Amino acid sequence: MNQFYKNLALWLVIGIILIALFNIFNQPITPQSEIVFSEFMNKVENGEVAEVVMQGDHITGKYTDGQTFQTYAPSKDPDLIKSLRDKDVRMVVKPPEQTSWYMNVLISWFPMILLLGIWIFFMRQMQSGGGKALSFGKSKARLMNEGKTKTTFKDVSGCDEAKEELHEIIEFLKEPQKFSKLGGKIPKGVLLVGPPGTGKTLLARAIAGEANVPFFSISGSDFVEMFVGVGASRVRDLFEQGKKNSPCIIFIDEIDAVGRHRGAGLGGGHDEREQTLNQLLVEMDGFENNEGVILIAATNRPDVLDPALLRPGRFDRQVVVGRPDIKGREGILKVHTAKVPLSDNVNLKVVARGTPGFTGADLANLVNEAALLAARDEKKVVTMEDFENAKDKVMMGVERRSMVITEKEKKTTAYHEAGHALVAFLLPGTDPLHKVTIIPRGRALGVTMQLPEDEKHTYPKEYLIHRLAIMMGGRVAEEVCLGEITTGAGNDIEVATETARKMVCEWGMSEKMGPLTYGTKEEQVFLGKDFSAQKNFSDETAKLIDLEVKALVMGGYNRAKELLTENRDALERLAVALLEQETLDLDEIKAIIKNRPLDPDSDSGKTEPAAGLKAEDTQKGKKSKGLDEGLVGGGGVPDPTPA
Repeated sequence: MNQFYKNLALWLVIGIILIALFNIFNQPITPQSEIVFSEFMNKVENGEVAEVVMQGDHITGKYTDGQTFQTYAPSKDPDLIKSLRDKDVRMVVKPPEQTSWYMNVLISWFPMILLLGIWIFFMRQMQSGGGKALSFGKSKARLMNEGKTKTTFKDVSGCDEAKEELHEIIEFLKEPQKFSKLGGKIPKGVLLVGPPGTGKTLLARAIAGEANVPFFSISGSDFVEMFVGVGASRVRDLFEQGKKNSPCIIFIDEIDAVGRHRGAGLGGGHDEREQTLNQLLVEMDGFENNEGVILIAATNRPDVLDPALLRPGRFDRQVVVGRPDIKGREGILKVHTAKVPLSDNVNLKVVARGTPGFTGADLANLVNEAALLAARDEKKVVTMEDFENAKDKVMMGVERRSMVITEKEKKTTAYHEAGHALVAFLLPGTDPLHKVTIIPRGRALGVTMQLPEDEKHTYPKEYLIHRLAIMMGGRVAEEVCLGEITTGAGNDIEVATETARKMVCEWGMSEKMGPLTYGTKEEQVFLGKDFSAQKNFSDETAKLIDLEVKALVMGGYNRAKELLTENRDALERLAVALLEQETLDLDEIKAIIKNRPLDPDSDSGKTEPAAGLKAEDTQKGKKSKGLDEGLVGGGGVPDPTPA
């Protein structure tokens, strides 16, 4: 209310000033010609004046020809009236014009009022917040409003271990004696670490909703400005606010913006950021003790943070918020579909199995895409078909049916994807096929999608060797069936070469090179601790590495060529079916490869090749439930390399 009255007073002052200026400059201007008094008297004597209006010393009038004039006469001149009467001039006398007292006061005080208004304006600007003049050193931390809709741990799913760690901190704030009686001390800092989209900031909002203590939220980039010393000043002000509201929680999002490894920067170009980090280190665990102030920070780049920031006493706990597993994904889907009307045929467990590697943000996007697709078709509920289409859109890209493709390119794409699919079907231990399409999606002309049966955290050598063969299947199919090779296999070759090089240089999967790592990742401090590969082996070793990489890739190529040559008929049938139907799922692929009509009652869990198909091994033990899990292969197959 005080702010309202201040604004009202300011606008009243401005209004009065505008009215005064209007009155001053809005005086009527008459187009009268001014003459001197002597000339006026001569006109009177000559009988050329017909009428005069006298108002004090000011005289206006008309000549006999109708023209107007004005002049100024000496006050109380008796000869003037006598001359006018002698010449029979019509005379009108008006009292002198009186200026109101308030206008006199306003005009005399106008400069002072103007300066007062300007002073009030600038004082309001300087006192209105952290980003204004004289207050840029104040912290931009926002205190969470208790009146807003709260996010609680019920709204967070898929990271039970992280919730448990953070729930313990909230209990400590509520019942400190429960822990202090056994000598326990409250953690000073908790660092949330995880890939983007896993829910680190959401967890912080849940903490704010659960804890009945003040919660300050700020971003790492809010500390540093163009002025020197502002970052350190804001850190001091932030912790001063925390001490005044102790016990409290301070949340810094994206702390890597100010917590990067010190020494980064050529010629001291980042000294301001280092001063901010030094102040943060001192405030967290310095000479003074900040009891009751808990710092929670989030980052997806823990590798670039300064070691002094990560030690116990500052960040006592590092909570990893990873990608959710099947159970976690199902829980996240339940949270995001709570307000979405679902059809009875929607099985969130099946959707969760079909989205391996998805983060919470990915799943939220998936639910939103499914709802948008259902709304586009004017449905009242979201069906399983909408989720399937949304999953294809998110994982493979949007269908580009309007893209003009010649029949020759379409045929080449069909044989290319058929090659990937057939090799993946015949080799054992590979991820089950899910779908093959030659409809352009995203940047690929065709996609072969495989979804893993189980969550994979490590990859066996045999699995990677089979993947090299799958990646080469597209190029081999073009060569065997069409007698030519195209650029369509460019991405497959790139991924296969990179996988083979990692097998040799990083994972020690080459018998000739042995279990050694070739090439070190050296820290470039002046680039902010970014990594660049450093060659630490001889030229002779480099030749051997190249030979081993080539041997692995060519081994996959030869394996794919052997399988596709021996099963040429199945490859032809699969390519023809793709040209006719454009998209095939697993049941259709199996029926086409086995050269039999699709039986809807058949057991889709058995994937052994039919009679006439030759393969060194068969896929055994693959269950249909695995079709709803896994990775995406764009333009062929997915990259199995762990992040």
